[in-house]
Amino acid sequence: MTTRTATARYEGFGKDGKGQLTSASGVLDGTPYSFNTRFGDEKGTNPEELIAAAHAGCFTMALSFALARAGYSEGSLETKASVKLEQDGGGFTITRSDLELTAHVPGIDPEEFARLAAEAEANCPVSKLLKAEITLNHHLA
Repeated sequence: MTTRTATARYEGFGKDGKGQLTSASGVLDGTPYSFNTRFGDEKGTNPEELIAAAHAGCFTMALSFALARAGYSEGSLETKASVKLEQDGGGFTITRSDLELTAHVPGIDPEEFARLAAEAEANCPVSKLLKAEITLNHHLA
């Protein structure tokens, strides 16, 4: 149906390397990323921050559409996603994505809201992605 793309380029290796991320939409355009943007405080982004933004955005939109289907037309939703990266032996593992939702939906029953939010979390494409099969095709130039 829809395919979105982004490109990562990394010059040098390890802690001394520097990378750039570019997305087809142009929202990311040579955005810097490196060891120091991931584990330090250098200006730039990192994969976990991008996953957090994607998960928060996807879940919030899924819940918005679920609320609209249920007949609600006004209110607000704000979701903070916290993606945790932990050391795992000699490498790292993303161990969780915690969603913290603040919502204002006039007239909704708390039980209905909880059900719709749980369904949105389980069914948003990014939640599903975090459990998805991954394929890799590689080319050595």
